[in-house]
Amino acid sequence: MSTTSSTRTNLTRYRDLVAKPRTAKGRAKLTVERLAERYPGTATELCALDHKDPFQLLAATILSAQCTDARVNMVTPVLFASYPDPPALAAANPEDVEEIIRSTGFFRSKTKSLIGMATAVAERFGGEVPTALEDLVTIPGVGRKTGNVVRSVAFGLPGLPVDTHVLRVSERLGLTEALTPPERRDAVKVEHELNSLVRPAERGAFSLRVILHGRETCIARNPRCAACPLADFCPSVR
Repeated sequence: MSTTSSTRTNLTRYRDLVAKPRTAKGRAKLTVERLAERYPGTATELCALDHKDPFQLLAATILSAQCTDARVNMVTPVLFASYPDPPALAAANPEDVEEIIRSTGFFRSKTKSLIGMATAVAERFGGEVPTALEDLVTIPGVGRKTGNVVRSVAFGLPGLPVDTHVLRVSERLGLTEALTPPERRDAVKVEHELNSLVRPAERGAFSLRVILHGRETCIARNPRCAACPLADFCPSVR
């Protein structure tokens, strides 16, 4: 059976067996279940950024801004070979770091963030990346999204990173219907709203699955609703 036929069969099965949920909580529950089937694995397994420890993941996530994960993974082996820990990166010559990460874009600002991050981790946190979000967001180059990535992927703690895919998909699914239209574009407000719908242990993997779904199926223009495993209950289906 072809992938398209299999997908249609699955959608038909879902429509036959599942009543269309009327609330955001009900839609969130089905979204969690179905995307887990489509994209199985833990947050660590689903993360596309190559890393060996929290420090490497933090650096890679900073580099991933406005850049593909594949490009970041091409750059980080050289970066980590040259600067294997926070003290080494903190003491780096900025020009050397810029040359290594140039292809990721915005290399000057990213270099400043990387060295600032490494300095903060080395001097304020004893060389260990902190686990608390309130500590992570005090580090240069680290916002809530990056902090939640590190918490969920590197430490297995609750954390729901919100990017443009999560904003778009959650709005289309009606998961953020309790928010005003402007609020649905506010990553922090959307994060808190989704946290009220998704169990803590599922938040990191849920975010990564929604991102994959947004890249592959629920794309910004011309979403592929006919191939979507959520189409039978999505309020925005075409």
